[in-house]
Amino acid sequence: MRTKVFLYAMSILSLVFVACSNDANNGANADTMGRLTLQLTDAPFPFDMVAEANVTVFKIDARLASSEDEDVEGDSEEDGYPFVTLMEEEIPVNLLDLTNGVTEELADLEVPAGTYDLIRVYVKGVNVVLTDDRTFDLKVPSGEQTGIKIFIDPALTVAGGLSSDLLLDFDVSRSFVAKGNTKSVDGINGFNFKPVIKVSNLSTAGTLSGTVTTMDGETLVALENAQISVMDLDEEPITSGASDVDGAYAIMGLEAGTYKVFSSMNGFVNSDTVEVEIVAANKTIQDFVLEAEVVEAGN
Repeated sequence: MRTKVFLYAMSILSLVFVACSNDANNGANADTMGRLTLQLTDAPFPFDMVAEANVTVFKIDARLASSEDEDVEGDSEEDGYPFVTLMEEEIPVNLLDLTNGVTEELADLEVPAGTYDLIRVYVKGVNVVLTDDRTFDLKVPSGEQTGIKIFIDPALTVAGGLSSDLLLDFDVSRSFVAKGNTKSVDGINGFNFKPVIKVSNLSTAGTLSGTVTTMDGETLVALENAQISVMDLDEEPITSGASDVDGAYAIMGLEAGTYKVFSSMNGFVNSDTVEVEIVAANKTIQDFVLEAEVVEAGN
């Protein structure tokens, strides 16, 4: 199967499940089968000393908790529920290529209509390449044998004639934990791989996007690698993003609601923390203009 990489106007190893309506010519299958498209994207990785963060995804399956077809059978079972294989092919991915809305399609297939409450992502070949060309091969904790389990809450419903989207957000910055002194590339002596994946139902989630710039005289200049931090109203961290070479950022998969957001970057004063409203299936725009830090004479 050939995979496709394309832009989705946003960020973050994410898997997007899209259950599309069946063609009218499908006849009797229209009520018992839905269409599932699987895509991949990734959250920005904050370490500018890392050139690549690689994984090979070789299988993904989903647990069918309830089905509109009582006779449906899966490829395996867990707790008495069948699993449906969504893809089974080795697809190597550099997660750092999948930022700010770039996604990679992993599968496009019909699946039994019903409710899916758990997926398993099987990965191998995990490694990190630093900018000094050193490569660290990492151990996969159970991901190769039993799959990385991600519960879907609320569960995803796939139904004929309806569309439903699920985003699995693989947070690279938290999943690849650097060891040693991270202040310089030669101080890093390894990584631990602890996969952290956030699940969002895109029918109830939206996207936060905008630009981060600074003033150079009277001209706005884009800031690359500025951090955008998203918190709940109690200021507990939710997720983060980073601006690209044009100063643009996009963070998708945020559940509808109110969040606190600010931007920061070394050498600049943190922006004010602002409240933003995320609307389901919509994009919220929030731009930031950072002021350069003033260096006192003699320092």
